[in-house]
Amino acid sequence: MDDSRGDIVYRMARPETLKITHLDSFTAVYHRASGITHLVTSPVPEILAALGEAGMRRVDLMARLSVDYLLGDADEAALDARLDELVTAGLVAVA
Repeated sequence: MDDSRGDIVYRMARPETLKITHLDSFTAVYHRASGITHLVTSPVPEILAALGEAGMRRVDLMARLSVDYLLGDADEAALDARLDELVTAGLVAVA
């Protein structure tokens, strides 16, 4: 896998900019900056929780998720795609 993004640190958007509400199998994430409410399912809430404010690199995030959850089919490309989507939505920032 191309690891050209290996040094990028991903962080959840500042907590004061998000309102997160769990709704059964969905999670509503209201992004105050854009005024958009995102309805998401797994693995998005888990990714946001793992990243937190401190943030981490993708490889560390994959390792953390693998410890916390049974990821028999862990796929770095799929995680990259989710991270890209979350960055585009403003729910995750890069450093």
